Amino acid sequence: MTSTNRRTLESLSKVRLPELQARFGEIVGEPTRSPNKTFLLRRIGEALEAREQQTSAEPTTAATTTTDAGPKAKLTKLSVAELQAMYREVVGRETRSSDSAYLVWKLRQAQKGRIRVGPIERRAPGEVADVKVLPLRMTAAELEALDEAWRRLGFKSRTAMIRKAIAAMLA
Repeated sequence: MTSTNRRTLESLSKVRLPELQARFGEIVGEPTRSPNKTFLLRRIGEALEAREQQTSAEPTTAATTTTDAGPKAKLTKLSVAELQAMYREVVGRETRSSDSAYLVWKLRQAQKGRIRVGPIERRAPGEVADVKVLPLRMTAAELEALDEAWRRLGFKSRTAMIRKAIAAMLA
């Protein structure tokens, strides 16, 4: 973040909430009713930083400007419907969100490879008929021994090893 953006954030941290909300609308490009100054300042900082990155990455020739209409187009300029369509295309599943900031963030995370893409597989209702949760307390020494054992034996997790051990004892 540049010193100019840092000074802007410092000056905004001293203003009252209604004025900060107004400045949020000007800088971020969407209105807000959030009463959380910390959140508003963080979002303003992110918007200023994104703006700074976009201006530093601006193409210098007219030929590259015309090819910039693809997935690298400015996401903040798209409508919610366009963002939802792009979300379906990039992430591979539907979204019910109509929050443009969230959709922009989620698309950027998907493009960077930070979130899972593709359909989410969930169990069908009734696939597991009756599941009970058992509380289990162990001492720290027992837990360390258990962790060492499941890793050494090649299990995916503690739970996988405990389930297999219980199944073997019951058989």
